[in-house]
Amino acid sequence: MNERDGRTPEDEPKAARHDGPAREPGNAAGAGTGGRDGRGETEEERADRRWQELLQEIRVAQTGVQILLGFLLTVVFTPLFHDLEQTDKTIYLVTVVLGSLATGALIGPVSFHRIVSGHRVKPQAVVWASRLTFTGILLLLATLTSALFLILRVATHDPYVPWLVSGVLAWYLVCWFALPLWVRTHYANGS
Repeated sequence: MNERDGRTPEDEPKAARHDGPAREPGNAAGAGTGGRDGRGETEEERADRRWQELLQEIRVAQTGVQILLGFLLTVVFTPLFHDLEQTDKTIYLVTVVLGSLATGALIGPVSFHRIVSGHRVKPQAVVWASRLTFTGILLLLATLTSALFLILRVATHDPYVPWLVSGVLAWYLVCWFALPLWVRTHYANGS
């Protein structure tokens, strides 16, 4: 951290962090770098950083969905599965399909990167990989909600299960969407 102004190294332009001359847009070294943003990054540097951040985010979500899907795939081979009511079997099948779709969407960016790597389209690839990741998060939300509903239905047979699942779903929505959107609207762009 820079003690003089409280900024972290990430807040400083890349060239300044490496004790090299900082290039300003419009000078000879920085001419034609209209793609620079407030961090002093070129469009390519920004794409590289965003790609690394996206990979870290995907790792968290992938782990959760893969463990959940692995568990779900084994359920059909247990003796209890064949004793389930048809409604519970249908919920199970929907849950497995949702989990499979979520897994595909969350692994998709890796394949996407492999296919487009070296073709100088990283900024566009990051945008599409980000869309796939967000879709995967939505599918993971549906998978978790459906799995919780199935488990609580089978475990309790109580009428409060939909209310409990609705409460958990509301919690997911607050943590995953409402809070980040609130922070974005209240703190972005100096508001």
